Amino acid sequence: MKNIIVTGGLGFIGSNLVHKLSKKYKIILIDKKTYSANTNNLKGIDKKKIILIKKDINNTNLIFKILLKYKPLAIFNLAAETHVDRSIDSAKPFIYSNIVGTFSILEALKRYYKINKKIKLIHVSTDEVYGDITKNKFSKETDPYVPSSPYAASKASSDHLVRAYFRTYKLPVIITNCSNNYGPRQFPEKLIPKLILNILKNKNLPIYGNGKNEREWIYVEDHINALILIFKKGQIGQSYNIGSGIILNNIQICKIIISIITKKLNINTKSKILYIKDRPGHDMRYALDSNKIKKKLKWKNKTNITNGLEKTINWYVNNQSWIRNLEKK
Repeated sequence: MKNIIVTGGLGFIGSNLVHKLSKKYKIILIDKKTYSANTNNLKGIDKKKIILIKKDINNTNLIFKILLKYKPLAIFNLAAETHVDRSIDSAKPFIYSNIVGTFSILEALKRYYKINKKIKLIHVSTDEVYGDITKNKFSKETDPYVPSSPYAASKASSDHLVRAYFRTYKLPVIITNCSNNYGPRQFPEKLIPKLILNILKNKNLPIYGNGKNEREWIYVEDHINALILIFKKGQIGQSYNIGSGIILNNIQICKIIISIITKKLNINTKSKILYIKDRPGHDMRYALDSNKIKKKLKWKNKTNITNGLEKTINWYVNNQSWIRNLEKK
């Protein structure tokens, strides 16, 4: 069985990727296990399919040794600090993980690639690198980066590093920029799981500013399918936007979730929308032009927002032990 490395595989998107990849590959999972990492996210996977290495990616020699030992077909780099609010409170961990961590992987890959050419790096990034965009505009892969938050700036920096290592050292790298993910196993500091859990607990629903900030929402499984397709068929040195085309503001998302929980699940709630002070530098709109991956790789988003949210809500309702373990932690 062939090996694949997934960094940050105990997190939300990473663990969903590990679930999918482990059906065909053995996964070398590297994760330093920060607050949002959760070994319970691996529940249901054959333990023989995973080698869990609880280490920081900021160790070039360690990454190089792992590459030498396991000779993976690919590295999926998802190790990152991702929460914008936390980056506003303290940017240093984001600089360390997102920029220096990516540099460490690239340096190890540069050494390893001289020995073994059968490898590629899929660097997973975000739509936030493009910054705030105006109504009816969509960010293309060729657009300049104009990040607003320390988080977005750190991801933009990591993308620039990856691109530079392709240009200078001809490393086999691909960058992906995805819109807002939602789905099972997402840490509840993010908007959708926070809203779901607050409704289930009859707590109010905090919404920044006037709630009209627009985001493009993609169900995590659709993102995972795109990543695997890019790994198999993507062109080295290229960037691919991964978006669903589903663009809704925070109030709309909130009302859809309330409707699903109260009408389809017949769960009564006393929760009310609570508008709170906006966060600094809050971008009004992100939206991606995903025509490249659709045309070049024949990928398309399969999950509409109602079905995706229904599956997400049902997962949280049916996995109370996962929530309780987080609360204890």
